[in-house]
Amino acid sequence: MAEAVDQAQRAIPRLRLIRSAQIGPVTYAQLIARFGSAHAALDAVPQLAARGGGKPPVLAPVALAERELAMVARLGARHMFRDDPDYPALLAELDDAPPALIVRGRTDLLARLSIAMVGARNASAAACRFARQLAAELGREEVSVVSGLARGIDTAAHVGSIETGTIAVIAGGIDVVYPPENAALQERIAQDGLLIAEQPPGTEPRARHFPYRNRIIAGLSLGTVVVEAAPKSGSLITARLAAELGREVMAVPGSPLDPRAQGCNGLIRDGATLVQSAADVLETVRPIDQRMVRTSRDGFRAPPPEDASDAERRDVCTLLGPVPVAIDELIRQSGHSPAIVQTVLLELELAGRLERHAGGRVTLA
Repeated sequence: MAEAVDQAQRAIPRLRLIRSAQIGPVTYAQLIARFGSAHAALDAVPQLAARGGGKPPVLAPVALAERELAMVARLGARHMFRDDPDYPALLAELDDAPPALIVRGRTDLLARLSIAMVGARNASAAACRFARQLAAELGREEVSVVSGLARGIDTAAHVGSIETGTIAVIAGGIDVVYPPENAALQERIAQDGLLIAEQPPGTEPRARHFPYRNRIIAGLSLGTVVVEAAPKSGSLITARLAAELGREVMAVPGSPLDPRAQGCNGLIRDGATLVQSAADVLETVRPIDQRMVRTSRDGFRAPPPEDASDAERRDVCTLLGPVPVAIDELIRQSGHSPAIVQTVLLELELAGRLERHAGGRVTLA
């Protein structure tokens, strides 16, 4: 009992920081790395925001964090924080890795080799059958199959691997079912597999939540297999995220006469590995020699903290505008150290004056 109380007391300040406005995953990681604890970071936020020239964000109250902890416990789930020892190592490699996941089910599946499988919601019957078979074959090889519990290929992948190990990452709260017809499947995954949510309980999935979910799917996995996808589909976003992370991108070829196959055929044309069986997938992700096994690097590490001068702040702010610019470019053009530039960006974001975009780019809000 004492250990549970101690865990709750450590979780409350972290949840307050996570659920506060203007504090996203990158900012959270920088604050923890710089100040050492959520308690110290909460105390420092007002002063940092003032340096950024804006009002400090409204910090989430203790009561909100306590309610979330209690609700998650009632649902039979728990929080998994980024600095917990069982947090997925591959996911921690992302600069914008979720500060906390809400998990329900078999967390041991996170320790296995994981492959993401994504594809069209309006998938063909043949593609769904192939996805089920591929997922089942991978599961028999002790591979965890990761997908997003959407209609079509996602559902087929989960059904195929439910007996051997499936991980579903959902866009809404851990207690929210979407799509409605997958209610029974979602509950079974929570019992026999693993259900993961980033959003707090009760959150209805919105369009903006799905790209966040996709980065988790790609981040958990050594490789992503696209079974069927039209051009500009969400599945291709997941594949692009996987490529940006240096993970393997694989695709199942399809008929050029079927628009739903154009995305996969385009991925293969652009260099993705063509796969037709579980053996193809395993050959792509498994090392030829065990000495070549990928070891996960530590997650985001902020540069050693440095306080920026007024002149340095002006230099960085002058380079910012409404067009997204890479942080590396800001460092190069400003001539200042990465620590100084990151400090200025942190202050601006806490002041509500900075927006972060995909690919480590930023704009003035």
